[in-house]
Amino acid sequence: MSRYTGPSYKKARRVGFSISETGKELARRPYGPGQHGQDRKGKASDYGMQLKEKQKVRFMYGVNERQFKKTFNEASKMSGIHGTNFLRLLESRLDNLVYRIGFSTTRRGARQLVNHGHVTVNGRKVDIPSYRVKPGDVISLKEDDKNLKVVNESLAKITKRVEFITFDEGKKEATYVRLPERNELNADINESLIVEFYNK
Repeated sequence: MSRYTGPSYKKARRVGFSISETGKELARRPYGPGQHGQDRKGKASDYGMQLKEKQKVRFMYGVNERQFKKTFNEASKMSGIHGTNFLRLLESRLDNLVYRIGFSTTRRGARQLVNHGHVTVNGRKVDIPSYRVKPGDVISLKEDDKNLKVVNESLAKITKRVEFITFDEGKKEATYVRLPERNELNADINESLIVEFYNK
């Protein structure tokens, strides 16, 4: 299945959820895309609500269906709450952490930085966006890429970072200090609906 490369705002409006977590996509037009976007009414079925929740999270992290289901199955083998473990695994993706650090203003841009070989983990180049970062790993840019204009512009816009990442401004490197707690992740996600969707 090919990756969606169209407008991210359209995807956000389709599921009624800000996939960039900024709220910008729904600020001007908080209704579905298309000619009849404002006319769609009626309560969704249980299945419809579960599907929508799955798509919200999948779109947010920019993961295709196959990767999403594989990560969900991995989370089921971990001890603890299945839904929380699932979100933690998604948060531990390299492209997501590059975005959280502030090297890019979007997850799509972060994925591109990784794909093009600009990012290192513990000093070694990693060009796989889905690479699973472990607590204690250090994420940085290759020495030649630390002054990339797009990265510096993105870092200048950062006002606050998540608490499970520490960042060294001088070295332009971050440490993934621990797995995130559920209350540090998006409160508008109901991961139990995703668990119900796949466990049918």
